[in-house]
Amino acid sequence: MEHHRLDPSARRPNDRVDEAELDHRRACLDRFMRVATARLDHLFGLVGASGCGVLLTDCDGVILDQRCKDSDLTAFQEWGLWPGADWSEASEGTNGIGTCLTEKRSVTIHRDEHFFARNTGMSCMDAPVFGADGGIIAALDVSSARVDQTEGFNRLISAMVAQTARSIEIDYFRATFPKSRIVVAHTDDSEMSVLLAVDADDLVVGATRGARRVFRLEPTGFLKPRAASDLFGGGEECLGFDAAERAAVMRALARTEGNVSEAARRLGIGRATLYRRMRRLHIGE
Repeated sequence: MEHHRLDPSARRPNDRVDEAELDHRRACLDRFMRVATARLDHLFGLVGASGCGVLLTDCDGVILDQRCKDSDLTAFQEWGLWPGADWSEASEGTNGIGTCLTEKRSVTIHRDEHFFARNTGMSCMDAPVFGADGGIIAALDVSSARVDQTEGFNRLISAMVAQTARSIEIDYFRATFPKSRIVVAHTDDSEMSVLLAVDADDLVVGATRGARRVFRLEPTGFLKPRAASDLFGGGEECLGFDAAERAAVMRALARTEGNVSEAARRLGIGRATLYRRMRRLHIGE
């Protein structure tokens, strides 16, 4: 009421962007939406039969994609849960999508917890999706206006929404770094995906939001180049050209099961040269 000058009793229709603006927003997130499609379909398969709809928004709270049963289509359109609708807090006050994006965490807004009186018949379960740069990229929403929707059922759906959001986040991270080795770190936080992208030079070139927090990296944006071994420990043992050369030779020999001729070919040097280097690096039979 104070910040956005909204009246909770207002009955105005939802704010919407026009088709051209909606197409532009979708185009900006085209790869992300293509990655998310299968996960949205799966989530809808789990909750759609209970009268719930599945929605995906951009970081501004504008709905880009939606799933609902044909029999629920008119109801969702009347509620404003439809592509192009703006569900940011600036437009709708407290609601699942807008509050999730504002607080950057999973939320459930049940019925009269909504700001506008016209929205108090709904239950909304939302989870944020973070992009490969660590910033929030979308909100995943499951909404229902069933009169028999209980808070216990909401908690169950909320867990599915959070899990699906993390799966989308992981899929998109992998798609963003298709040529990198993806390293997954363990965490006790089930709502945090901790993945690092490591390039051919063993440099960390990407990190999810969870990984940035765990390894104390830049919270958003591009990463300063770092050796992966420095993050995982044992970095001091890998200093120096001789150590790096020895590691490269040992990897080549391991990959060829000790076949020196094949290892030399993969390293781009002659067999005799490789033997000389093995003797210098104290690599025996």
